[in-house]
Amino acid sequence: MQISVLGAGAWGTALAAQAATRHPTRLWARDPAQAAAIAASRRNARYLADVALPSALEVTADLADALAHAGTDGLLIVATPMAGLREMLQRLPDGAAVLWLSKGFEAGSGRLGHEIAREAAPQLRAGVLSGPSFALEVARGQPTALVAASQDAALCQSAITALHGPTLRIYSSSDPVGVEVGGAVKNVLAIATGMADGMNLGLNARAALITRGLAEMTRLGLALGGRAETFMGLSGLGDLVLTATGDLSRNRRVGLKLAEGQTLERILVELGHVSEGVYSARTVLERATALGVEMPITRAVVGVLQGDCTPREAVQALMQREARSES
Repeated sequence: MQISVLGAGAWGTALAAQAATRHPTRLWARDPAQAAAIAASRRNARYLADVALPSALEVTADLADALAHAGTDGLLIVATPMAGLREMLQRLPDGAAVLWLSKGFEAGSGRLGHEIAREAAPQLRAGVLSGPSFALEVARGQPTALVAASQDAALCQSAITALHGPTLRIYSSSDPVGVEVGGAVKNVLAIATGMADGMNLGLNARAALITRGLAEMTRLGLALGGRAETFMGLSGLGDLVLTATGDLSRNRRVGLKLAEGQTLERILVELGHVSEGVYSARTVLERATALGVEMPITRAVVGVLQGDCTPREAVQALMQREARSES
């Protein structure tokens, strides 16, 4: 199978490196200088400097070349941030089979990836690839499990054919809504958990935040048309646990730094990479509010990000909520 990965950030590069061990794979970088540097050094110096890329992986800055490589029978994988997903989907040829790695809600429209595709590029065979995955570990070939979600069963099978191997296990799902809600909301909840850990609130507090955060995620997902069982899977509970507790999580680091009293502006500059939870939090809350879904942890995170309260004040407000049935 011919595979083209569109986007040479950490995640796109890592997945392309794994795909190239089994299939002809081409990685597209928007910046010609970056593409040339990756091709020459066999490393992505900005995002994965310590990982040597396979010699079989081709690199290009020519989008037409990358699309031609995949052809009509291959697979396109969009690895841009959510902010770039709409533009990229609109540039793909009619009928192309495409999966995106983007997680979050689109700024302005508040759309999830499947909603963007339905609105901007309905001619595509489209789906999402998500799950608990740090790019560095995937690039190193450490065991990882992901889920390909689409209502197009053949597309899910293409993802399995393209990527399933000794260190990368691909499951399939017909619930892209649930998978995308999990991938978006877990970033916001990871900020909350980072703040709690940064204030040394303890493991009890961490467990409570993750568990009640999962309840929030599930409520929103069901309201948007997802299925309950999806949130107990890789893209729900799995991705939430990883992002909320893993030291490689950018969203968790944002929460830790906020707990130290750093400003959000400084944190984002020092981070140097996209933290989708920062950009998605307000949109998550807006969509939940419009649907009548209660998300108190998300509301608390938004309050801190907007400067309306400190992390400690947000925790106090959560703890002072009235007692209620867990279910």
